Amino acid sequence: MSADADGAAFRARFGHVAEHSPWVAEEAFTRGPFASDDAVVDAFAAVIRGATRERRLALVRAHPDLAGRAAVAGELTADSAREQASAGLDRMTPDEFARFGRLNDAYRARFGFPFVICVREHTRASILDAYERRLGNDAEAELDTAAAEVAKIVALRLRDALRDEPPPA
Repeated sequence: MSADADGAAFRARFGHVAEHSPWVAEEAFTRGPFASDDAVVDAFAAVIRGATRERRLALVRAHPDLAGRAAVAGELTADSAREQASAGLDRMTPDEFARFGRLNDAYRARFGFPFVICVREHTRASILDAYERRLGNDAEAELDTAAAEVAKIVALRLRDALRDEPPPA
């Protein structure tokens, strides 16, 4: 198989793990061949860490608001829908939903990008606490935090995808 065909297979298998950002998989592929699942995960993390500010910002902006309009309209990616459901964001009271909406709006107004957190590591209560705490960050620190949360999300999604079959050589 050619390198182009291998790259296409890698993108087809892992292109979804970074929300609407297949460039992460494309760049991770160039760091192969991979000796282990950990090496695949490490390559994706290195791509995210090494991305320019503009690319990290675009990566963060590719994520939906938590319990936001895309969720209500059923327009989340399958990964995001599963993750938001894992924290119960699909089963909130009207008051909780309204609080998430207010926090989403305040966060976007302050930073210009959506609040991103690895919801699989949190409960609704801890997510709300993180919103409140992170609203006090400066913009650069918050972009760094959001990008680090994206890296956690990507790592978990990769581990899910890698359970299906071994990493490409």
